[in-house]
Amino acid sequence: MADVKEGLPITPAVVQWARERAGYSIEDAGLIFKKIAAWEAGEALPSYAQIEEMADKFKTPVAVFFFPSPPALPSVQQSFRTLPADDFAAIPRNIRLLLRRGQAMQINLAELNDGTNPSKSLITRDLKFSPNTSIDDIAAEVRSYLGVSIEEQASWKSVDEALDNWREIFAARAGVYAFKDAFHTPNYFGFCLYDAEFPVVYINNSATKSRQIFTLFHELGHLLFHTSGIDILDDSYLKHLGDEDRKIEVICNGLAARVLVPDNVLDDILVGVQISRAAAEQIAKRFNVSREVIYRKFLDRKLVSADEYSAAADTWAAQVKPKSSSSGNYYNSHRAYLGQRYIDLAFTRYYQNRFDQGQLAEYLNLKPKSLPTFAEKFAWGGL
Repeated sequence: MADVKEGLPITPAVVQWARERAGYSIEDAGLIFKKIAAWEAGEALPSYAQIEEMADKFKTPVAVFFFPSPPALPSVQQSFRTLPADDFAAIPRNIRLLLRRGQAMQINLAELNDGTNPSKSLITRDLKFSPNTSIDDIAAEVRSYLGVSIEEQASWKSVDEALDNWREIFAARAGVYAFKDAFHTPNYFGFCLYDAEFPVVYINNSATKSRQIFTLFHELGHLLFHTSGIDILDDSYLKHLGDEDRKIEVICNGLAARVLVPDNVLDDILVGVQISRAAAEQIAKRFNVSREVIYRKFLDRKLVSADEYSAAADTWAAQVKPKSSSSGNYYNSHRAYLGQRYIDLAFTRYYQNRFDQGQLAEYLNLKPKSLPTFAEKFAWGGL
């Protein structure tokens, strides 16, 4: 009589696919999952709790482990046109896992919206630029497309409110969802994944709110040129790029400051103003951007020296308190990561009886046991 295996009948090849795709060697994975070699060999079966843990570590939906074979997903790397292969290979494992999560969220959006972006307009489809288009022209068109006046932007009472509003505007008016996560890698501020129907942006929630806003627009620059991109502190990879791709990166690096603080508006504000760090701070609060963004504009106008700019930037950087390693309230953090618009979408489809609670938890990247509390807090009173 054959031995009866205890556990759930997952597909061994899918376990191997998920592990390798997440960048884990069998040895590294074995430190977390003692029996993973046996699971991949079909000699043992995991429990549901172990499958959940694999799904979390490998950033793969639970349901995928029951597929008859590994899914045929396109390589994330292929869409990073302006990032050389060697530089992509150097991306840390935790960032690669977030790239996989971003790709999974694109699939979720497609499933929840029946394959069609719900926004009436899609900025990546409607605006077309060449790498030779001036940054000022691109910034003006983007600003006009998003439909936010300087007065409206200045009315936002805090940088937190500004970030929330920009995320909502990106989704509602431009068809671009912005998600967040703790990257645990300070040199990486965010990335975007291009898709003809569901382009997404991911932002490092550990960065300051003003830096998160800057990253949002930096990544939008990549999406406008139909390429995925990454916002990283070290831009030495630029020297490895061809002329056209380098121009795109230059546009992305300059776009945020020009959209958020249009040069003509700043010029009017600066009339009669004594240039100082205090003035930069005041103007930054008006636009809900960082002081460095304003001081950089001062530097570009030769209103401050390079030494003064560097000294001010160093001083301000030292004033920023690093975020606690504690993520605070789990449910509030998770809501911030997903965004209320996406949460509402998932619950709406659930209430329409499109899927069960298990699938809802998958869409929300929650363990089933956490779903009732999350629903009570953020879904009109519960399940």
